[in-house]
Amino acid sequence: MLKVHHLNESRSQRILWLLEELGLDYEIVRYQRDPKTRLAPPELKAIHPLGKSPVVEDDGRMLAESGAIIETLIRRHGKGRLAPAPEDQDAYTYWLHFAEGSAMLPIMQRLYVKRLGDAGAPLMPRIDSELKNHLGYMEGVLQGREFLVGNALTGADLQNSFVLESARAFRLLGEYPNLTAYLDRLHARPAYQRAVEKGGPYALGR
Repeated sequence: MLKVHHLNESRSQRILWLLEELGLDYEIVRYQRDPKTRLAPPELKAIHPLGKSPVVEDDGRMLAESGAIIETLIRRHGKGRLAPAPEDQDAYTYWLHFAEGSAMLPIMQRLYVKRLGDAGAPLMPRIDSELKNHLGYMEGVLQGREFLVGNALTGADLQNSFVLESARAFRLLGEYPNLTAYLDRLHARPAYQRAVEKGGPYALGR
């Protein structure tokens, strides 16, 4: 059985969703953020040196990094589910890396710089410009499309869901109707809803 080291309100929620979409049996080991610092507890350091979630144990092998976990579990256990068609492989690889390699950076910058108050104000125009750049790009890609890659749900959609959930938490999706509708479609999937039920309260999913 797969074991998911699951931190509340974190990227590991999309791994639970992945496992629900694949119909796999799994065990959840739960960790809670520190209510003041919002950091992961030190117990996660015993699981992986970085002390972050998600981490998945699969037949004695420890998997980390959301994109790598998604790609590996789909390859090992998916039996073709959530994988792209051969002609979409390049686009699929791109979107798997885009989420954390490009789109999450200005979102995380905004999170931390806002905490600086007036000291961070000079940086906000540049950060907001990058946010509009990335979200506007995704908005255009999803014009007339149901999914990021091909004509069916793939791991790329799961990987990018956290980007849009984070953006919506900052109230940044108001001017992006395609992204809003896309995220709502993802959240309406029964497997997504089962994952939230099993994972526990998830404010980013609202």
